[in-house]
Amino acid sequence: MTLQNKVVLPSRGRYTITLQLAAVMCCVTVCGGTPDPRQRETMMHQEASRQIGGRVHLTGAEQRLDAHLRKLKEQEMAAAQFPPAFHFFKARPLIHKSPIFSLLQRMPKGAALHIHSSSLVSVDWLVKNITYRPHCYICFTWGRSVRFVFSSRRPFPTWDCLYWQLLKNLRANMVDPTDFDYSLMQNLTLFTEDPDTTYPSQDAVWERFEMVFVAIAGLVTYAPVFKDFLYKGLEQLFHDNIMYLELRTGLSRTYELDGSIHDKAWSLRTYQEVTQQFVAEHPGFLGARLIISVHRYTAVKEAIQMQKDFPELVAGFDLVGREDRGRPLWFFREALSLPAELGVTLPYFFHAGETDHEGTEVDENILDALLFNTTRIGHGYALAHHPLAKELSRNGNVAVEVCPISNQVLKLVSDLRNHPAAVLMSEGHPMVVSSDDPSLFGTTGLSYDFYEVYVGIGGLRANLGTLKELAINSIRYSSLPSQLKERGLAMWQRTWDKFISENSYSNP
Repeated sequence: MTLQNKVVLPSRGRYTITLQLAAVMCCVTVCGGTPDPRQRETMMHQEASRQIGGRVHLTGAEQRLDAHLRKLKEQEMAAAQFPPAFHFFKARPLIHKSPIFSLLQRMPKGAALHIHSSSLVSVDWLVKNITYRPHCYICFTWGRSVRFVFSSRRPFPTWDCLYWQLLKNLRANMVDPTDFDYSLMQNLTLFTEDPDTTYPSQDAVWERFEMVFVAIAGLVTYAPVFKDFLYKGLEQLFHDNIMYLELRTGLSRTYELDGSIHDKAWSLRTYQEVTQQFVAEHPGFLGARLIISVHRYTAVKEAIQMQKDFPELVAGFDLVGREDRGRPLWFFREALSLPAELGVTLPYFFHAGETDHEGTEVDENILDALLFNTTRIGHGYALAHHPLAKELSRNGNVAVEVCPISNQVLKLVSDLRNHPAAVLMSEGHPMVVSSDDPSLFGTTGLSYDFYEVYVGIGGLRANLGTLKELAINSIRYSSLPSQLKERGLAMWQRTWDKFISENSYSNP
């Protein structure tokens, strides 16, 4: 299905709004003197109706909660320290104290559509659980990082790991094992108390970002850990009131204690089995699908076969890696055209526009992603600077996966009130909220990113209707077939109604 043939959901009341706006503008043009206050009221209403959630009808109970949230937001915006204006690493303690954040944690948020598998689980759990398991070896690299591997015997030295130590023995010799564990956590996350000094540039933070992924890999690709890791990740999402996941994964090969390697089909079966087990034990969870995500030099043939073998599990394909340092999408046009040439369907979910290098070759990824009929746009930070791409995305119902904390930590924006998603929100652009690499940023789930969107990016105009539409969007723009979307929306509505009834009665 081409971009031109995508189903476009008409905006409710589009024609009425257009006629009303025309009447207002006509009056503004011909009327002299002081404008009629009713004109202003109409214009304000029309503009507000265009934003995300602007046409969502709120029940009486929802209106009470909305009024309460607005009061809380006004208080936070008037405070001396406004969290969205600070780097998230500095703002996190402030967010923890926010009553808005507490409400957002309890709010049913629908689906998480943009999370990478290696960062699915908190580093606290990785260190306090996984590194305490038997046969875990560690080495410290020349690049001031760490590597882990599970092995029945001491691993052989490599160029960057000359000496492997059994972690159990190393920890036992530490004066303060708790402090040692904290130092391990620091090697598995970007979090630091002084981010501006630690990461003075995009190159610096991206270098550390990619280093952390390598450090985590040795832990989570050990087959017994892999299963527990997936289950724990679904559990942490479920506790954050998320009911469905689309996980980006490169399907790194998993290994056993004796060093034997499983193929990728084993990993896919494991994803399927763990998800089925979790759904059976948690009826409020809808499920999970995978978006096969590879670095920009890898072809798509393997993903086509994976989707053929696991059609219910594999949602589609993406290219990942730092856009500013990789090849643009257009470079891979022959490979990306392969599914069409073979007569098969492989939905694309491209990262595009995760850059502030306006006018460069990589900046054109936004247009190329749409040209290749992407189902959603990952990040889309640069979309606001591309009017044609924005129009095609809106008319084609191609949602943008906004990950505000990721964009801030990776130094695309400092004050989240200036995030370009504010423009998309004000225009009612198709959009969902996600967290990208939560464990690397010191978060879990979606609540932190929802907070930044609701309080910072959306400002005072963002209301409960905004939150409601964003949650609905996450199911509406998922890769689920229509029947499962309807089931998911019904499940979400029940939990939403319960959330409203439990949180609105005491808020006059």
